[in-house]
Amino acid sequence: MRWLNYHHLLYFWTVAREGSVTKACQALHLTQPTISAQLKALEKSVKTPLFERRGRAMTLTEAGQTVYRYADEIFSLGRELEDVVRGRPAGGVIRLVVGIADTLPKLVVHRLLRPAFRVEGDVRVTCIDGPPDRVLTQLSLHEVDLVLSDSPVNPQLGLRAFNHLLGESGVTFFGTAKLMKLYHRGFPQSLDGAPFLMPMGDSVLGRSLEQWFDDHGIRPRIRGEFADSALLKVFGGEGEGVFAAPTVVEEEVRRAYQVEVIGHAEKLRERFYAISIEKRMQHPAVVAISKSASQSFQP
Repeated sequence: MRWLNYHHLLYFWTVAREGSVTKACQALHLTQPTISAQLKALEKSVKTPLFERRGRAMTLTEAGQTVYRYADEIFSLGRELEDVVRGRPAGGVIRLVVGIADTLPKLVVHRLLRPAFRVEGDVRVTCIDGPPDRVLTQLSLHEVDLVLSDSPVNPQLGLRAFNHLLGESGVTFFGTAKLMKLYHRGFPQSLDGAPFLMPMGDSVLGRSLEQWFDDHGIRPRIRGEFADSALLKVFGGEGEGVFAAPTVVEEEVRRAYQVEVIGHAEKLRERFYAISIEKRMQHPAVVAISKSASQSFQP
């Protein structure tokens, strides 16, 4: 049986956490050649590079990010074990690792996850965002406990996972006060020719908007396409164009980006899912998320 060298893992974890070998040397009171040699030994053991070295900068590879997450968990459990052995309460930490589809608006993510932070006890929530297919793969590998997404599992992925509809919302169109005055009257036909900031076409909202515009015979003037919904709203707040977001976070969008409501499209629906390996969600933080969503999101 092969055994993982935990000294090597500790040196790797410290370098990743501190951001450089130099800082890790200071934290561990070791020389640079010693730590560099241990990193090479660990990479040889796992048979894959863990860092990309660009001059003096060191960036974790994808494999390195995975190793770091496991190492962080291992050393956290080690600290708990030390507390228990010494007679101190371990604290009963409740851990929840959430994979977040990067197509899901960040304000919606905050609304969904907020109840998890209010569960009684010591809760630690780890958020990992990325393309939907990637975070779903992480779910299948048990690297995350739950995935939040604006679409159900793609059957073509062949994953055995369960979709839990948390809620849905209509869509609100926003713009600065100047744009609101121009396009509020006569909505939605007023959007024909209006400057518009569009989510990327592979997002659920982007595809829905395209269909909705076609159904209403509207041809807005697309001024920008964005994969990052938060960045899209920043440009919207600067007056670069009209943009859309779920109605359920309407007030948060107005406050955060200093914009006004141009109109609503209730028939244009955004749906939000929790995706899990388990058919019945049992994690206390996940149960809190589901219960709160069923109360605050429109049916």
